Amino acid sequence: MSGTSEVEQGDGRDRDPDGRDRDPDGRARNARPRDGLGRPLPYGANGVERQPEGLVRSPEATVAEAQALLEGGKPFHAHEVFEDAWKAGPEEERALWRGLAQLAVGLTHAARGNTTGGARLLRRGAGAVEEWSSVTGRAHPYGMELGELAAWARELAGVVERDGTAISAETWAPRLRGRGA
Repeated sequence: MSGTSEVEQGDGRDRDPDGRDRDPDGRARNARPRDGLGRPLPYGANGVERQPEGLVRSPEATVAEAQALLEGGKPFHAHEVFEDAWKAGPEEERALWRGLAQLAVGLTHAARGNTTGGARLLRRGAGAVEEWSSVTGRAHPYGMELGELAAWARELAGVVERDGTAISAETWAPRLRGRGA
C-alpha cells in the first residue's frame, strides 16, 4: 500500500491504510463474504448474500424477512434484520426487537457450537421478550407468540447445554408467528 492515500482501491473494496474495509461513506464495514451463520470466509470465497444494513422495514416485513432467514438456516442474518428494527423502531418497541435479536444470536452461537454463549443468549432473549410483553401487556405483537418463543429458547438452551454440540439452525428455527397468524 502506498502511504499517500487515505483509502486505497484495488479489488473493488475500499480500504484504509491499516487494511480495514470501508463503505462509501468511510465507515468501517467488513466486506469479507460470510457463511449462513455469519462466519467470515476468505476474500473471494462464495458466501451467502448479506443483509443490507440500516433498512427501515415495517414491523410485519421485519418479522417476515427474519422468519425466512431463520427457516433458511441463517440466524445471524435474521439478527441483522431485528437489529435494524431495534435501531429504527419506536422507542417503546426497542426492547422487543433487541430481545428478538438476542434470540437469533443465541441460535447462531448454538449452531456454531458455542453452547455456553448460545444458551446464555437464548435465555437472555427469552427474558427480554417476556419482560417487554409483561410491561406492555402485548403478548402477540405483529402476530408473534412471545410466550412460545421464550419457551422455545429455554428448551433449546437446555438441549445445547445437555448435548454440548452444535445444533442445526434450520432444524431448530423458531416459528415467530403463531399458528393462526
